Amino acid sequence: MIRLRKDGVITMNWMIASDIHGSAYYCAQLLEAYRREQADRLLLLGDILYHGPRNDLPEGYNPKAVITQLNAIREDILAVRGNCDAEVDQMVLEFPILADYAILCAGERMIFATHGHLFNEGQLPPLHDGDILLHGHTHVPGCVEHGTYTYLNPGSVSLPKAGSWRGYMTFDGRTFQWKNLTGEIKKKWMI
Repeated sequence: MIRLRKDGVITMNWMIASDIHGSAYYCAQLLEAYRREQADRLLLLGDILYHGPRNDLPEGYNPKAVITQLNAIREDILAVRGNCDAEVDQMVLEFPILADYAILCAGERMIFATHGHLFNEGQLPPLHDGDILLHGHTHVPGCVEHGTYTYLNPGSVSLPKAGSWRGYMTFDGRTFQWKNLTGEIKKKWMI
């Protein structure tokens, strides 16, 4: 649902997640959190079905079940392509997944949403002062304010790294929140 804030800005509540890697077990927990959060849209930052050659199989690895789970809410999903996503995945998923990035607006700021294997802190996309680079890929939640832009990462749904938690982010047009799969807030950042 689109909302009008007191300051006149129109917003939506987003849930942002990355790196499901074919885990039906953790995808089910993510979708339970999506319902609990009452988000308007689910932004997936890639690596949806395949675990990739560098990762161990996640718990509950079952890409066919993930397909069924996500297709059930296809109208709510915006997704970008990860390095483990392929054209054959698009044949079974009923929402687009092959774009390298998506552009979202947050007031006067642009949010450049991507997976992170093509565009990242070391290989920046075109950004203006104050813009946000949002990506997954590292499996580590992040929030780094650089001089001209801010880098954000929701971490991984199924294969967290560097001692981090399995989780996602929410964004209400003003505040990003990092949460574990049970909904516990781990960190916040306001734009």
